[in-house]
Amino acid sequence: MPGDGWDTAERVAVLDGPTTGIGSTMSTVGSSVESAVEDIGAGHGPAWLDAWIEDNAHRVVAWRRHIHAHPELSRAEHRTTAFLSDRLARAGLNPKLLPVGTGLICDIGPDTAERTVALRADIDALPLTEATGLPYSSTVDGVAHACGHDAHTTILLGAASALAEAPELPGRVRLIFQPAEEVMPGGALDVLNAGGLEGVDSIYGLHCDPRLPVGRIGTRVGPITSASDLIELRLTSPGGHTSRPHLTADLVHALGTVITGLPTLLSRRIDPRTGTVLAWGAVHAGEAANAIPQDGVLTGTLRTGDRDTWAELEPLIHELVHSLLAPLGVGFDLHHRRGVPPVVNDAASTEIMREGITAALGEQALTGTPQSSGGEDFGWYLEHVPGSFARLGVHSNVVRPKDLHQPTFELDERALLVGVRAMVGTALRALEN
Repeated sequence: MPGDGWDTAERVAVLDGPTTGIGSTMSTVGSSVESAVEDIGAGHGPAWLDAWIEDNAHRVVAWRRHIHAHPELSRAEHRTTAFLSDRLARAGLNPKLLPVGTGLICDIGPDTAERTVALRADIDALPLTEATGLPYSSTVDGVAHACGHDAHTTILLGAASALAEAPELPGRVRLIFQPAEEVMPGGALDVLNAGGLEGVDSIYGLHCDPRLPVGRIGTRVGPITSASDLIELRLTSPGGHTSRPHLTADLVHALGTVITGLPTLLSRRIDPRTGTVLAWGAVHAGEAANAIPQDGVLTGTLRTGDRDTWAELEPLIHELVHSLLAPLGVGFDLHHRRGVPPVVNDAASTEIMREGITAALGEQALTGTPQSSGGEDFGWYLEHVPGSFARLGVHSNVVRPKDLHQPTFELDERALLVGVRAMVGTALRALEN
């Protein structure tokens, strides 16, 4: 329909939605636009929000399918940024490009407002090859939105468009479309360096959770994700013949000592209630069965749910590695790359978010959620202002859920409108305080 502000890509994404599911499951997730735009929270929110969703639900689904089909890796989200900038401008807003070249900050409401609340979404994709078989699957080889960032982005774009049409706002809402969440230490630092939280009183965000059914949102006071660091340990030895290990330093034996010994020692030096976990992901040394190699590399991740423990881990890991390797005669170089802090939800902000979700969706939408060992750079924001991070249910009861970061990950698109309602409700409630 000419003149209605829709791109061809958006219209095709809506009209050509999938009619079957993945493989033999015959999933109905996203099987039609009609099922995808079911408004689970209708009647709970303000009347103007109900009206906006009724008029724009199809467009929200189209945005998500377009973004999903055109994923971009961290710090390369140029087309995604341009797409968002255009839609925000059509809504009468004035988005600002981050200095790093991708990502946007956009305010709704007067600069003189007494309170400012921030809403954040991450816009980058993963280096994975999608295997969902959906008609709007990734069109980019080796890149896919397998973590739900396309949904996060769409939800915030929908919330922005709805808030832009609100009769009045009791303050200012700052929209943060953040790049590079999937790389450490995360694009949240780009936002902070650009002054993205200047004048902000609190910040809120959502992340897809395939363990929760659509229509439910999990909240938690305190840590909801963990700090996540990378460890690379490089060992060196003169090398030698495996028949005479006593004449050299047995590097492979030393690697094995660290692989089994370091997690054990760590568990005796760190309070287990902190949820500190060291897990190895890769090890490489040598080529020949009868030759002791001269070098080897061991890499893994170190996670903790406690902010104070995170600050203590780097010197402790170095101490423990030294104690394990000193008797073995091998040299080592330990590179401890600090990643992101844990996301620790403020009690007052979490209560505000719960109240906003209840107002927008009803009490049945709320549920609890456990702490995750996964990392999330939203924690950097909470180092500066209070806020809360929640989990958005995206699991359809029709199919067995696929986990995040799997090539087959897919979500129930009804969660998009649930997310829009939740973010709008949270922003309105936060501005009232």
